[in-house]
Amino acid sequence: MTVADVLMLIAVLCIWSLLLINIVLIVAGYLYYMQIENKPVPPLKGEPPFVTIMVPAHNEGKVITKTVESLLALDYPHDRYEIIVINDNSSDNSKELLAGVQAKNPGRQLIIINTDAVIGGKGKSNALNLGFQQSKGELIAIYDADNTPEKKALLYLVSEITNDATLGAVIGKFRTRNRDTNLLTRFINVETLSFQWMAQAGRWKLFKLCTIPGTNFIMRREIIEHIGGWDVKAIAEDTEISFRIYLMGYRIKFQPKSVTWEQEPQTVKVWFKQRTRWAKGNIYVIVKNIPLLFQSSARVVRFDILYFLSIYFFLLTSLVMSDVLLVLHALGYVRTTIASFSSFLWVLAITLFVVGTYITLVTEKGEMRLSNVWIIMLMYVSYCQMWMVVAAYGFYTYLKDLILNREAKWYKTERF
Repeated sequence: MTVADVLMLIAVLCIWSLLLINIVLIVAGYLYYMQIENKPVPPLKGEPPFVTIMVPAHNEGKVITKTVESLLALDYPHDRYEIIVINDNSSDNSKELLAGVQAKNPGRQLIIINTDAVIGGKGKSNALNLGFQQSKGELIAIYDADNTPEKKALLYLVSEITNDATLGAVIGKFRTRNRDTNLLTRFINVETLSFQWMAQAGRWKLFKLCTIPGTNFIMRREIIEHIGGWDVKAIAEDTEISFRIYLMGYRIKFQPKSVTWEQEPQTVKVWFKQRTRWAKGNIYVIVKNIPLLFQSSARVVRFDILYFLSIYFFLLTSLVMSDVLLVLHALGYVRTTIASFSSFLWVLAITLFVVGTYITLVTEKGEMRLSNVWIIMLMYVSYCQMWMVVAAYGFYTYLKDLILNREAKWYKTERF
């Protein structure tokens, strides 16, 4: 075998290993969805616990009013929860809008924290820490500033966590509110349902593992007090805190009946900026937690560490290497005897990708449409390939920030 053959074989093995893992997660996730479809959420026992809902916001004037109003309308006893909005060093009209909502709801527990550049403007983690200092809830729920949660979203989260003492947190899911705006938002809608929520369902079904998303989740106050708050260096603060919850011996459960609707990027420029931030944040978490692979006390999180490590390092490297080798082979610069076999596997991978992704959509009302098959096929050759650029650029910016010792700050996702 030539050197090119060896490299191609390694790349194919890495790609297919992760593809097969994804298929297993899809099957397990689908079984979990079917298992709970007709299973009611456990009812609250006794007096509802007091909950603090925190909403970190930075220049969210376009969406913040609707978000706060939807939180005020939740189907949960109004005297048993407070809302803390951290208007973090905003330069738009967020302060005035929030004051208006507060004035219209004088009897509600709505707290507005307006920060300046001295104590604020340092990222979502810092904003959450500021809000937590003024919170009273025994349970802490987080919603992003562009969210419209369904009325029972919080109730379902509280019901789950209060009925199981082994749960440190419970996550719901977010759906794409503007999914029909353009082709990009339709891609994001499919990605969210398939590669986030179905994977979460599969990991919970198989390993009792979940990763906290940035919104629509609840956790115990004692956890935040124990770990000393959110890591201000972490951009992906949700992923980072998930690892710390598991190391405390708690589990994180996924309850898909708790749903919030959020606005997704509508242009490639905004999407690219958001996703490279996510990639950089996840790489920080991976590097921070790699030592846990060699600690017996942390065996519960090994799968997640290896999973993220494989996606952001092994898969990215393998995809780039296989693509480069195929191009060089076609141009006659290198010779690889398994190029034709690799092409067969590539076609098979696309087929499995389309079928597997479509299966994940049938669990959602209104998504089982024939048009989604074409969306998924187009997504594979465009949107998914853009992910390689996102992951590579995220790794570059992570290294750049590490070398220049830059501190975390708000990365504003433009609203529409």
